[in-house]
Amino acid sequence: MPMIEEMEKQGAWFFRWRSYLPLFLFLVAIPAYLQFHYESELCDHIWEITCLGCGFLGLGIRAITIGYVPAGTSGRNTHGQVAEQLNTTGIYSLVRNPLYLGNYFMWLAPVMFLQTWWLVLICSLVFFIYYERIIFVEEQFLREKFGDAYVTWASRTPMFFPKLRGWIQPAESFSWKTVIRREYHGFYALIVTLFALEIATDLWVEKASFGIQSFDLSWIIGFGLSTIFYLVVRIICKKTQWLRVEGRP
Repeated sequence: MPMIEEMEKQGAWFFRWRSYLPLFLFLVAIPAYLQFHYESELCDHIWEITCLGCGFLGLGIRAITIGYVPAGTSGRNTHGQVAEQLNTTGIYSLVRNPLYLGNYFMWLAPVMFLQTWWLVLICSLVFFIYYERIIFVEEQFLREKFGDAYVTWASRTPMFFPKLRGWIQPAESFSWKTVIRREYHGFYALIVTLFALEIATDLWVEKASFGIQSFDLSWIIGFGLSTIFYLVVRIICKKTQWLRVEGRP
């Protein structure tokens, strides 16, 4: 099979299953977990805050993206490409794939948590190979649909590493309701993953017994509040239309 067709085939498959394939990286993380240790409690807390900040950076990039986009773009479709218009304003005026940039930092947070350089390197390489193929398929679709408009925008906008100037204000206002409705799953998944790693590493390093008194109270409180937030938003989404905004995805 020619290279272009092979890339398209792989990219389409990765695109369809893009929300689930990263779970296989947990298998790669097992050796890092088994050699995990930390030098001091203070350094451990600083590093945990750094990892949490990295994850929130990714979540923030996604929020800025989703808060401005109109309906018919930046969707969660898995069976094929959908785009009713070309996004070229807001964060899309700085980088072509802001959602994937946000995903990278959200991936990076739990990977960094285990404090192993080779795991960060492997997961970063896997991420770029994985998303390279997805981006290839998406850009082929956009180029065919929008023609010269896409080529002009892509020529001046970086694929993954944002430029630092040139922000174009979107016509749409920012919608917090859309962000909450679209991203509460991702927020909770980030907190649950880091909380689970905190519990697992404490059990491994300190050989702690499995009890609430054995773990960091701040993590327990954060997990509890996040769970309440998740359940409240989920009920609102299931029972009401309050977080639905007309003209937004």
